[in-house]
Amino acid sequence: MKIAVVGLGAVGGLLAVRLAGAGHRVSALARGATLAAVRARGVILESAGLRSVAPIDASDDAAALGVQELVLIAVKAPALATLAPSLAPLLDARTVVVPAMNGVPWWFTAAAADAPLASVDPGGRLAALLPVEQVLGCVVHLTCASPEPGVVRHGFGDRLVVGEPRGGPSQRARDVCAVLAEAGFQAEESPEIRREVWYKLWGNMTMNPVSALTGAASDAILDDPLVRDFMLRTMAEAQAIGARIGCPIAQSGDERLALARQLGSFRTSMLQDALAGRPLELDALVAAVHEIGARVGVATPNIGALLGLSRLMARQRGLYPPASPA
Repeated sequence: MKIAVVGLGAVGGLLAVRLAGAGHRVSALARGATLAAVRARGVILESAGLRSVAPIDASDDAAALGVQELVLIAVKAPALATLAPSLAPLLDARTVVVPAMNGVPWWFTAAAADAPLASVDPGGRLAALLPVEQVLGCVVHLTCASPEPGVVRHGFGDRLVVGEPRGGPSQRARDVCAVLAEAGFQAEESPEIRREVWYKLWGNMTMNPVSALTGAASDAILDDPLVRDFMLRTMAEAQAIGARIGCPIAQSGDERLALARQLGSFRTSMLQDALAGRPLELDALVAAVHEIGARVGVATPNIGALLGLSRLMARQRGLYPPASPA
């Protein structure tokens, strides 16, 4: 299959190396130091004590890569709005687009025939450029990092959940799962991918911004009873929103935090971004939940507090766009 990976950071690099190793025609859209490193030596993957190198045809110009059968988008949410218009040369009517991204994606409300979310798709521009009819949802359950450009360090997990935005099974979802499985991923088709998105978001939307605010690793956050109680109240609000939008969660907040505890001490991806001076994914992880809550009439005082504090911190550090003039 002819596959383009958009973004060669941690997740994108892992996808590219494994798919190339499975014999697919893999190219990638990258830029800056990452593009230079990949052109010089390929993408280096460190996983399970082994080190492998995959030569990837990388470019900063989508037109140089041409139309693809499958496009995997693995950039952070803040970058997508600027990047999306440049992706047109990768797409024709048959191209399948799979965003492997955190948080609420642009297609989430389009799949339910609702208006675009101003927090993640102002004016519906992404929905116009990357229509839901060409999209498969994807939820990533694995850990990896990119300690330097063109280098990926895989931690644990290989699970990718794929499904139709509007729900139900499909041949194209099965086909994409088969391609990912060939590359060594635990790929699963879900008939309710929106519920999968919301469940992962429910776990991420508190720990990530709290860690960025405090600089604390996960175990320190969970060990503080006041912070833990605040996160549980925030999760309860998101759980109530999920029940209103067809994404119910049966698990309790305590049960979800217990799973996080089992992972040991770790720095969240948002804390890593904050420490590296990279833009924070607050819109997709927190602002979108706050916006949906307002739409469906669920009070969100704790989500609002978390959004306000983390957004203000990020703005003060230049990691989030400044507030618009009143």
